[in-house]
Amino acid sequence: MGTALVDTCDRRPVAYCHDDGGRVSLAAPAPPSLLARFQDVRALTERLAAPLSPEDQTAQSMPEASPTKWHRAHTTWFFEEFLLGPAGGHQPFDPTFRYLFNSYYEAVGPRHPRPQRGLVTRPSADEVGRYRAHVDRAVVDLLRRGVDEKQEEMIVLGLNHEQQHQELLVMDALHLLSCHPFGPALLRRPAEDDPEPLPLTWRAVPGGLYEVGHDGTGFAFDNEGPRHSVHLVPFEIAERAVTNAEWLEFIADGGYDRPELWLSDGWAAVRRHGWRAPGYWLRQDGRWAAFGSAGVRPLRRDEPVCHLSFYEADAYARWAGARLPTEFEWEVAAREVADSRGRLLDPDRLHPGPAGRHMLGDVWEWTSSAYLPYPGFRPAQGAVGEYNGKFMSDQHVLRGASCATPAGHERPTYRNFYPAASRWVFAGLRLARP
Repeated sequence: MGTALVDTCDRRPVAYCHDDGGRVSLAAPAPPSLLARFQDVRALTERLAAPLSPEDQTAQSMPEASPTKWHRAHTTWFFEEFLLGPAGGHQPFDPTFRYLFNSYYEAVGPRHPRPQRGLVTRPSADEVGRYRAHVDRAVVDLLRRGVDEKQEEMIVLGLNHEQQHQELLVMDALHLLSCHPFGPALLRRPAEDDPEPLPLTWRAVPGGLYEVGHDGTGFAFDNEGPRHSVHLVPFEIAERAVTNAEWLEFIADGGYDRPELWLSDGWAAVRRHGWRAPGYWLRQDGRWAAFGSAGVRPLRRDEPVCHLSFYEADAYARWAGARLPTEFEWEVAAREVADSRGRLLDPDRLHPGPAGRHMLGDVWEWTSSAYLPYPGFRPAQGAVGEYNGKFMSDQHVLRGASCATPAGHERPTYRNFYPAASRWVFAGLRLARP
């Protein structure tokens, strides 16, 4: 899986932008019913965790992943630390949780080592549930009494932060179960047909000067701005993601045996890890299968290929006589189909659908862009400013959304990012060409 250089369990950008006066402000007002939204988001996390036993929720499969129990506690700690504590009058559930469930916030204080989160057998999963209930009651009481603008902003940030962890919870739980000798299912899902994929078609995008980045309407994380101009030369972009059927052709043509297709670091990763196929793929009785939320199932040809590293995506694009789009090409192209969605988070599925003519949903898509700040980017002041900017190094940008991204959390300007060797992410690719 490679070595992650950041806390992939909590390393996303804050929900603030800077206005012309340098103040930190939310991009848009909070939703009409913040109380209802708070309760819905918190309940969804518990629903995602419900199929997992206490043992499942405690184990940690690799340093880059975190236990389900830790995700549940950390998202709760976030509200306690950044909302309830500053509000005053709150009685912490357990003072040791400030150490156990802080992820990387230096301004908050010391924290438990990330690679050892799976060793935290206490508190139990049940006690974490009581912790969540304790903090939920306090937040609900605060909302019913009324919150000021700063508190409302922090609640909105906390909810978007928890939505990110909902996706991470699914990713990390699947990776844990994939390490089991028999690949147990996370949930039951009916068998599906295996139709032919949609034909690969291309859409031309004219060259010119384009505005990219979030426009300030609705919620956004700070790395989505400031909005700025980029010049693009004319290009074409595939109207669907690369499918499992096409990846089988890459394998059959010796894709994992041809060093000329790979970046140097990628070829080294192939040899070091013994990669012969995407993550979670395996051979059964001479045929390809893949592990997913329903356990090991026969490979479906029409699904977007998933659990790829950046290196694999880049090598495939070269093999196909194309390339990966830049993140700005991807964003501009996505505007034309921004109202079309693939599979987003469905707790009863947690798996991509067929590769269709949309750019949001099913799998995140690697771009060729390094994760760097936009011109004029400034992190927020205080501890929440650690949420994003300090991780703009040695990462690659993914765009879109996946089958584990909560509905409403996706948008064309969203910048996801991971180290190049990451493969437990719901990540695939889309081709571009001149």
